[in-house]
Amino acid sequence: MASLLEQLRQMTVVVADTGDIQAIEKFTPRDATTNPSLITAAAQMPQYQAIVDDTLLKAKADAGEGASDKDVANLAFKNLAVAFGHKILGIIPGRVSTEVDARLSYDTEATVATARDIIAQYDKLGITPDRVLIKIASTWEGIKAAEILEKEGIHCNLTLLFGIHQAIACAEAGATLISPFVGRILDWYKKDTGREEYPAAEDPGVVSVTEIYNYYKKFGYNTEVMGASFRNIGEINELAGCDLLTISPQLLAKLDETQAELPRKLDPAKAAAMDIERLSIDEATFRSMHEGDRMATEKLDEGIKGFSKALESLENLLATRLTELTESSGTSSKARDDQFDLFKAYDLDGDGFITREEWLGTDAAFDALDLDHDGKLSSSEIVAGLGPAFEVA
Repeated sequence: MASLLEQLRQMTVVVADTGDIQAIEKFTPRDATTNPSLITAAAQMPQYQAIVDDTLLKAKADAGEGASDKDVANLAFKNLAVAFGHKILGIIPGRVSTEVDARLSYDTEATVATARDIIAQYDKLGITPDRVLIKIASTWEGIKAAEILEKEGIHCNLTLLFGIHQAIACAEAGATLISPFVGRILDWYKKDTGREEYPAAEDPGVVSVTEIYNYYKKFGYNTEVMGASFRNIGEINELAGCDLLTISPQLLAKLDETQAELPRKLDPAKAAAMDIERLSIDEATFRSMHEGDRMATEKLDEGIKGFSKALESLENLLATRLTELTESSGTSSKARDDQFDLFKAYDLDGDGFITREEWLGTDAAFDALDLDHDGKLSSSEIVAGLGPAFEVA
């Protein structure tokens, strides 16, 4: 019998949720998606040090003599995402998602300007816009930015999506693709209800993505649905037939080694025959529905904060590496203090561990760092996974 991964590929486009180029080479997905936490993890791997160093030194030259290491690091992280994206596009046949700074999530103009800059950087490397998806948080401001960009031929992936109101607004804006977060929805409901487990078919994240998929197919939207942030292969199996699914290397491996029958669960023909009410989402309706959806409100806010922290982490790592490159003096005590502060920023209750809820960054990065699979990160796991720049007291 074919593996679950082989069967899934017959009905769904499989996307690798990683910045690890070796993992992409192993599982040969059509598309790939990255973000600051994934790039931070990849940037700490020895095999990618040359990409990081070249990007840093170029950013230092571009920033000029008077620029501080922090200023250079801020410039470098923007270029590093494109550098990894360029490398990934040499392996995959499809598209790579490159993320706009999450700290701009409520600024339409700044998001548009940053997206244009990312596309310009790819253009200099010979990459055409059809091979890049600009990843933007699904705030009202982000959705409006995507609407402007799509009209310019810049394709967008709307992420941190948790509610049907966000999904409909994205489709009406003409977004190329959305990434509803299955696992994070499940996390919220487990915490809110006290339930430890949900059967895969009743998983709140699965139910949410199924609702969005059926709505899109019922009313003929071209926007693609890409389920993301999975906790287990049961969730993936229940969404077989979805347009795309972005999956971490760990779960790709489980799918690849599991042989079982995989029936199609999502089907456009079945969705077209469903009795579904059509909604129109203007700004007032969007904000009203968002405020009324406690889960979507909390998870969107949490996700933006998490991605912003990941950016700050990456900037600190780059500043530390730049010091090493230019002064050959190793990691400074100030840099070490910065890394310790970052650990404490994630360890919200101060118990010496970072839980998945405290992490706030991407699930793929958390899973990669959680070496003993106990659902929490220790300082030693951070050191082992991300390198000595994250050494803490």
